[in-house]
Amino acid sequence: MFERPASGERAVLVQLDLGQGAVDERLSELQLLATSAGATVEAVVRGRRAAPDSALFAGRGKVEEIAETLRVHDADLVIFNHALSPAQQRNLERALECRVIDRTALILDIFALRARSHEGKLQVELAQLQHLATRLVRGWTHLERQKGGIGLRGPGETQLETDRRLLGQRVKMLKTRLAQLGRQRQTRRRQRERRDVLSVSLVGYTNAGKSTLFNTLTKAGAYAADQLFATLDTTSRKLFVGGGNVVLSDTVGFIRDLPHALVAAFEATLEETASADVLLHVVDSASEDRDAQIEAVNQVLAEIGAGDVPQILVWNKIDLTRAAPAVERDDYGRIRRVFLSARTGEGLGLLRDALAEAAHDHASSASPGPEAGVTHAGAEAPAQAASSATSPDTASIQK
Repeated sequence: MFERPASGERAVLVQLDLGQGAVDERLSELQLLATSAGATVEAVVRGRRAAPDSALFAGRGKVEEIAETLRVHDADLVIFNHALSPAQQRNLERALECRVIDRTALILDIFALRARSHEGKLQVELAQLQHLATRLVRGWTHLERQKGGIGLRGPGETQLETDRRLLGQRVKMLKTRLAQLGRQRQTRRRQRERRDVLSVSLVGYTNAGKSTLFNTLTKAGAYAADQLFATLDTTSRKLFVGGGNVVLSDTVGFIRDLPHALVAAFEATLEETASADVLLHVVDSASEDRDAQIEAVNQVLAEIGAGDVPQILVWNKIDLTRAAPAVERDDYGRIRRVFLSARTGEGLGLLRDALAEAAHDHASSASPGPEAGVTHAGAEAPAQAASSATSPDTASIQK
């Protein structure tokens, strides 16, 4: 549905080890991002530096290696798995004589490819324009070389300033329109609160299986695929469980180093997550990097003001790990984890029971304190998640 033509751009990926750890996982994620954007990965250039080079990020020797790789593989695009400054990007393009994009631009491109709703498209455009604003000079670099002459005098700076003004006007219009949509969303949210319906949001790392779980629970038919950021637009459905009705919302997946421009642009959508009564934090239990993914999601949740919303960890894809469906509770009897497979339906009844328990506690509680049946995000710290790999209940999840 969202695939680009098979003759996509031929890309060379660049991954430098700057001491941030999990380099192999980061590179694997970059390859998925590149293919999700429609690129064909021709080669990977790796390296190690103590700190980025101020001018070229990778250093002159590594840039020469990248240039040689481009020539050997006849590639036309270089993708850095890092955030490049406008000057670094401009210098790299001059040195390599091809287009260079960073991780932020790549994610923005995928978001533009996936957005379907009117609000989603507005949010992506706003994020793209805000990212472009710092790189606007790139579109007019040919004017920098103009030293005058017949037909060449004048408009360089004027054209650039005109472009900046038009961009600023468009950004202002987008923010106004998104604010209007945000107020409409708040009205719908207040109506649900008056009906005292439990609000549940699905959150998790991208490609963890949130949309598949959403479709399995609600029969909604939301788009789900084995690709990064398959879901951008929030979809909500009413779901009946033993404790009453709940409103379940499928939201955009998170990723490590999520660009701040995207978080800001998707503020209205992410408010749905921050205002939820319970978060179903879906985890790809088959991923060796799952503990870092849990930490990355919790960091984004804290950034958008949802760090204190109670969570139920949903350890998905047990069909790949051969783990048994189960429910794990903490020392206070609160539900901590549910082990299931959204694809096969194993353990789905356990999750419904957990939601029914949360809905019952929500309906019977007169105070806005923590729900009795779930655990706060802070209670499930990354260290706990990591230590759980050796516990009897989760030992079978290891590959």
